[in-house]
Amino acid sequence: MIFCFFDGGRLGVVDDRGVTEVPESLVPATTTPQDRLVALISCYEEVRTQLAALPGESSPPLAGVTLEAPVPSPRQLLCAVKNYADDRQGVEADFFLKSPLSIVPTGTTVTLPPIAARVFHHEAELAAVIGRGGRNIPAAEAMSHVFGYTGFLDLSARDVGDTYYFKKSPAEFGPMGPFLVTADEIPDPHDLVVELSVNGVRRQRFSTGQMANRIDRLVEVASSVAGVAPGDVIATGTYHIGMGPVQDGDHVVLSVERIGELVIDVADPLHRKWDEAGKPVTAAV
Repeated sequence: MIFCFFDGGRLGVVDDRGVTEVPESLVPATTTPQDRLVALISCYEEVRTQLAALPGESSPPLAGVTLEAPVPSPRQLLCAVKNYADDRQGVEADFFLKSPLSIVPTGTTVTLPPIAARVFHHEAELAAVIGRGGRNIPAAEAMSHVFGYTGFLDLSARDVGDTYYFKKSPAEFGPMGPFLVTADEIPDPHDLVVELSVNGVRRQRFSTGQMANRIDRLVEVASSVAGVAPGDVIATGTYHIGMGPVQDGDHVVLSVERIGELVIDVADPLHRKWDEAGKPVTAAV
């Protein structure tokens, strides 16, 4: 099943006809959209038949609603480090924490901050959303703890500060979406094509089968520290070949097979420019 948040925190089921709002009788209203997502995860198996029957001819088309981030504010946004078999093959599973406050939905115009980054980079990723929490989850059981998947764009400010926090967590640096697709809709999350284009020119294209550490291993390692909770997000990393700069005026489209397109525009009040190799064309601040 495909879920979204739209038009001010309303929870919806998505199909070819559009978006149908989930009634409170199936998933109770809560104080925040994230809490309602956790409520959905908790009761999904009990109400999935009723949810599947919701979409109808009266569903408003997607073009008629404003999509919001499918996981609005996870307790943990864990990002895998160097996790693809490109020039970084064979690394052990590792993570950095990215601020959940960086999350924005498809359709956002991301404004680059006035910091002295060497370059701002795009990183196209598949993200797994935790359904059942726990600690020390073995890899053999880990996939049963995944509720679903979404697209994630890990924007990066290179060479800013001494930690990942300063490089990865500026406001709006975590575009996510467009939808949350349940795990039962994706037979093999390690056989999905991920593509990213900038201004209509493709830069990244890879298969999730090229992960150095598969999702079961990522869940195992993530849960071995503080544990994982329902609604947590594990971004699985990117294939670095083809990664390039984002700058003022760029139109960026991330496409994840079976999940859809996440679209952002980029604005930079300082109008900094980099070439395709990430070398500055104009001086950095």
